[in-house]
Amino acid sequence: MSVASTAPLPEVHAADASGVESLRSRLTGQLVLPDDPGYDASRSVWNGAVDRKPAMIVYCESAAEVIETLQFIRSRNLPSSVRAGGHNIAGCSVRDGGVVIDVSRMKRIEVDPARRVARAEAGLTLGEFDRATQAHGLATTMGVNSDTGVAGLTLGGGFGKLARKYGLACDNLIAADIVTADGRLRRTSATEEPGLFWALRGGGGNFGIVTSFEYRLHAVGPTLLAGSLAYGFAQAREAMRFYANFARQAPDELSLDAALATAPTGERSFRVSACYAGPVEEGERILEPLRQFGPPAEDAIRPIPYLEIQSGNDETFARGKRYYWKAQFLRDLTDGAIDGLLDAYATAPATSLLVLQHLGGAIARAPKAETAYVNRDALYDCFPIAIWEDPSQDRTNIEWARGAWNAIRPFSTGGVYVNNLGDEGDDRVRAAYGENYPRLQALKRQYDPANVFRSNQNVAPAR
Repeated sequence: MSVASTAPLPEVHAADASGVESLRSRLTGQLVLPDDPGYDASRSVWNGAVDRKPAMIVYCESAAEVIETLQFIRSRNLPSSVRAGGHNIAGCSVRDGGVVIDVSRMKRIEVDPARRVARAEAGLTLGEFDRATQAHGLATTMGVNSDTGVAGLTLGGGFGKLARKYGLACDNLIAADIVTADGRLRRTSATEEPGLFWALRGGGGNFGIVTSFEYRLHAVGPTLLAGSLAYGFAQAREAMRFYANFARQAPDELSLDAALATAPTGERSFRVSACYAGPVEEGERILEPLRQFGPPAEDAIRPIPYLEIQSGNDETFARGKRYYWKAQFLRDLTDGAIDGLLDAYATAPATSLLVLQHLGGAIARAPKAETAYVNRDALYDCFPIAIWEDPSQDRTNIEWARGAWNAIRPFSTGGVYVNNLGDEGDDRVRAAYGENYPRLQALKRQYDPANVFRSNQNVAPAR
């Protein structure tokens, strides 16, 4: 991952000042140039290690403004990127010298509680989405950090606490409106441009700019049994073995993410983050064996409002910190993998984590060919997360994360979650899509033959 920009900044506005000002005059939203006040704030993204200098940032407030901006870009053959939540680890949503099409201010949401459907514009964060749906006692799978944008999350697949019960965010997508490279606003669903709809469910931002999503909702909350268990590092190996066996047999309602982590005191531990998407009393019974094992040094599992669960990681993953990770899927947590994880974490910087995101359940039962998202046979997404603030520590943190990833590599399926990819090359993009990659390439050729939408984990058009 590049952590700083060294590219010269093209003066797009100097070369075509009248065109830029004409575009600005037609926007309800804002157009920000490098000399404008607020430029540095406008170009920042969630990952503070990303420092790129786009030539122009255009805040669109409607699908019509997205079309207008895309036409401006294409008529001048300008490089571009698309930003909604800006939460991508690699910072793909900002590009040196490019035009950022920013949809983060498109935040309308309509919830139909009778049909259990939500229509959400692309600029919503999952926290905003969750608050709107929970007002009706409803939810769908939506990530683990409330600052994440629903757009990028859904287009890449969409993990979350409800995924084992209800499937990925993209599995709950009913329809989407998208502006394609030809400047058309298209409605996609199982019956309307179904090939494109298939590609949007896991294929990332390769096929256009989605302006709105329609989701299937489920009765959830307002309170679920959730929280964490912590085991001291001396207990970690046995706790991880017990956890692996317990997670392997867990019902769909139970999500059991876990991590090796370090407390502010410097004490390392193995932590399990449980969430039961069903009646609290039933969850108490099912979780009892896990809570009794050890016993844990800390048991913070209790009935918790769903909105609190969804924002529980916000402080850890605050906007502006520096982040680096590399991810891979595991089919199981074997003894060998446990040893590898513990050895890798023994040398981790104190603010870093080694995460196991619990998958399976409803995710695994969907056929691989049903959506572009293909890695459905994994039980965990495993990744070392380096978190730091001092730029002088970049090398130390990045090298640890890469080393930890390599140590765990022998236990990987070879697949990777596209939303967790950094700048890792074409082979890793192919690993995200497996046997679905050729179909994605064919659809890319159909809808974006010039590869206009390439500032992403790019699927090249078929030749």
